[in-house]
Amino acid sequence: MALTTAELFKRAKKIEIASRRLVDETLSGQYHSVFKGRGLIFSDVRPYYPGDDVRAIDWNITARMNAPHVKQFVEERDRTVNLMVDMSASEYFGSQGVEKRELAAELAAVVAFSAIKNNDRVGLYLVTDRVEKFVPPKKGRRHVLRLIGEILTFQPQSRGTDLAKGLDFFSKVARRRSVLFLVSDFLAEGWEQAMKIARQRHELVPVVISDPMERTLPRVGLLVLEDLETGQVVEVDTSARVAREFHRRAAAATMVREQSLRRLNLDVVNIVTNQSYVDALIAFFKARAKRMAHG
Repeated sequence: MALTTAELFKRAKKIEIASRRLVDETLSGQYHSVFKGRGLIFSDVRPYYPGDDVRAIDWNITARMNAPHVKQFVEERDRTVNLMVDMSASEYFGSQGVEKRELAAELAAVVAFSAIKNNDRVGLYLVTDRVEKFVPPKKGRRHVLRLIGEILTFQPQSRGTDLAKGLDFFSKVARRRSVLFLVSDFLAEGWEQAMKIARQRHELVPVVISDPMERTLPRVGLLVLEDLETGQVVEVDTSARVAREFHRRAAAATMVREQSLRRLNLDVVNIVTNQSYVDALIAFFKARAKRMAHG
């Protein structure tokens, strides 16, 4: 159902307030520490103090001032963070009062506000079985609010999923090394090779959004189900035997997905619609910091 302008503004504002508070209080420093800038640039010189690295001594200034001085450097940010959000029909599913797409918008907002607080640029790719919308990276609050609005209101032309198409397009468009948060339920297949290629040049962060009902079928007798991507409608008898088989297949599919992501050696953000994505993000930052600390 399409949102009215007033509803969109209210929802976007609510997401902004929650996201900025979370960024300011918890995540901004963690984001900064795990997504380093492009390098160090010269800033200034200052007098040498015992314990300073002697390799930083500026010998020209030292000779001129007749006292040792060291060079100071600051981190050159201006990083680019891209959000690729799966907008296929399965993202409109949610059994916990929130659709996966709405959760994707909230998480994207947190990442985007973390980025602009660190003077990084943010871009957006909305994908189904094609790239349906591309918003070039920019800085600033108004730009982030536009991205949130796009995710919440966008009406895709296709219901299907092909993440490889989106990743191929991204690899062609994103010339500079950047961070890519790929937000999807990863229910479709065929994305592993495209992700392998993308990660050779960019920092790739898969964000897996799932719903509890995708894993466990409730025992409610006869249940009419519709495949959101194909439109196929089936009537299912949710008996104990059927529920067990559904759970077995779902668990097998989850295992295949997790094995594929593990082969890519990536830090994954796992989000479930009935759990706090804040905890998942914090766990991701801690895992990434630990990986970086151990080289």
